[in-house]
Order: sequence, then C-alpha cells, then structure tokens
Amino acid sequence: MGSLALSRVAAQDPAPTITDEVARLARQELAPLASAIDAGSVYPGEFLRRLGKVGAWSSHVPQEGPADLRWAIQSMAALGEVCGATAFMAWCQNTLVWYVANSTNVKLAARFGNCFSSGRALGGTGLSNPMKSFFGIERLKLKGRKVDGGYIVRGALPWVSNLGPDHYFGTIFEREDEGNKGEPGGTVMFLADCADPAITLTPCKPFLAMDGTGTYGVQFRDVFVPDELILAEPAAPFIRKIRAGFILLQAGMGLGLMKDCINIMDEVHAPLGHVNRYLPQQPLQLRELLAEFEKEAMTLASDPYNTDDSYWRRVVALRLRIGDASVAFAHAAMLHCGARGYLMSHRAQRRLREAYFVAIVTPATKQLRKMLADG
Repeated sequence: MGSLALSRVAAQDPAPTITDEVARLARQELAPLASAIDAGSVYPGEFLRRLGKVGAWSSHVPQEGPADLRWAIQSMAALGEVCGATAFMAWCQNTLVWYVANSTNVKLAARFGNCFSSGRALGGTGLSNPMKSFFGIERLKLKGRKVDGGYIVRGALPWVSNLGPDHYFGTIFEREDEGNKGEPGGTVMFLADCADPAITLTPCKPFLAMDGTGTYGVQFRDVFVPDELILAEPAAPFIRKIRAGFILLQAGMGLGLMKDCINIMDEVHAPLGHVNRYLPQQPLQLRELLAEFEKEAMTLASDPYNTDDSYWRRVVALRLRIGDASVAFAHAAMLHCGARGYLMSHRAQRRLREAYFVAIVTPATKQLRKMLADG
C-alpha cells in the first residue's frame, strides 16, 4: 500500500514496526488458517493474543489527550489482505480497547486498559443494536434498572462477535427507572463479562462467510452490572466522542480486502490478460481508487476527536464508499478469474463473500446513506 507507506515515513513514528510485524504474522501464521476461519472450524484466539503481544491492539490508545488511529487501521488492513474474518475480529478487539481508553471510569480503565490492549483478554463490541437505535432504526434491546452498587440488566442481542466464555464486550442498555436528573429513561454503556452465569452465549446459524469469528446471540437474564463495569453514563455524549473512531477503525477491513482483490487480478494476468483487458475494471484503475481511499482514511484517522460536522460527514462518506468499493473490487476479481475463481478452493469467491460483510456490518450501507440524508 504505497500511500500508507508514505504516511508512515511522514509521521516519523515507531509504530509502523507494529504494522510490519502484523503483516509478517498474517502471511506466515494466518494465511494457512484463513479457509478454516471462514468455514467456522477455527476461532483464532491464540493468534489474536499473539497480535496483542506485538502491539496490534495498543497503537491507537490516546496519549495525553490526542489519539491517532492510523497504525491500527494499517495493521487491520494487513490482516484483511489475508483474511477478512480476522480483520473483523481485529476491529472488534480494537474497538473494545477504544471504549475503555475513552472511559472516565478510572477503576474500569485501570483494571481493563492494559488487559485488553495487550491481548491478555479478548472481546468485542455489542453496539450494532445501539448504533441503529441512536439513528432511529431500532429500539434498544437491553433494559436496566438501578440497584445498590450497579444495575440489573435484561434482554438479548442477536449477534455479537469475537466472543468466548472468558471474553468481554461493550454495549448499552436503556434505563427503565429514572435517570440521574430525575428524568425517565436514559442510556448506560457498560462492559459485559461473558463469564457471568446470568449471561448465555448461543451459537448463531451458519453464515455465508466468516463463521469462525466467535459470533453469538447473547441473553442477559437479570445480570448484575456493578458500577465498576460502567463505561459511560449517560451513554449518548460518550458515543458522540467515540463514534468517528468506531467507524474509521472499520476501514482496515475494506482496504486490506481491496488490496488482495487487486493481487488476485494481477495473479491471473499472465494466463488471462489477453481477454481480461476487455473487462471494464482494470487493476491500474482500482489501484488509483484504493490509494484515494487510503489517503482519506489516514487524514481522518489522525484526528478522531474532531467535532466538526463536516469531519463527521467525511467519515460517514468514506465508510460508505469503502463498503461499496469492497463489493465492486471483489466482483471485478471474480470476473478476472473466470471459472477458476468459482472453485471453492480459490480465495476469489471467499473475498466476494467477505466483501458483502464489509457492506452490511453496522453501520451498513443503507444506514450510512440514511445518516448522510438526515444530516
């Protein structure tokens, strides 16, 4: 990724060595697992912990105020070039770190900050339903009521990823009692501990792709959430602070996938280039478009706390374009491969199935368009 490499040099930051190490591990250790992760026979928990040891989950932690997401996005792109499912799990882990790093709950940050950013503990994000709720698409599925020392939470979330029996994830419930100022309702963001006996993880039905992502339906049966696990109360101002990072960190999934789709087209150029030249999408054209996405992602990722409305709209617009382009790049790769790409053993069909996930994971293409239309 030429423009990413230029960004590394310009920044004069030691973190690029993390990206290089992640890329090396992806090629050597992740590539042999990609098909099994896609099929659901492998959840790469140990590999994710290994990534934590080389700093993959800590490069975007705010340093004395500012935060920079560029190296995290680059690392996820390196993973996405090899395996879209693992890039998605990397986003889950990085987003969990992002939540804790931005929480004002000192006890929570002290207990979990290094634990998550080092990869000693893994987890995900249960904000699919809340993000839809905040933009008027769904109602919040979790409800909570205040008790001494915390809250009692009930409800169910249909899909939460990068989970296991000892994992954590961040999500939001709606208060059924009175809020802090005597007003009804309000929202609270918290860490859910999957080891809690009142939390049940139910495996989901098989997906089209990426089945090894540790994705479960999660049932909360009167779960006691202590104050020590509260990320933010009220949740809405916190979401406004972290929302750009939440979305921008997803860019790595699409950037890496698009890069590999170009690689696939290059690989079949020798035997098929004489006829592929009649196809409308060519590698040179797609490289230029990818470089444009990379440049915009790096610019926006260097300033994730920007509160300007114009900045927020650029973040949403970039995420929309990356989702659309991921599908277009993967479609082009399939056409360049022809029949050989239609084999289950060829990664072109996997990249196409993964690309649709980039377009539909929250915030999905239709939600992003709604967000831009609503202003």
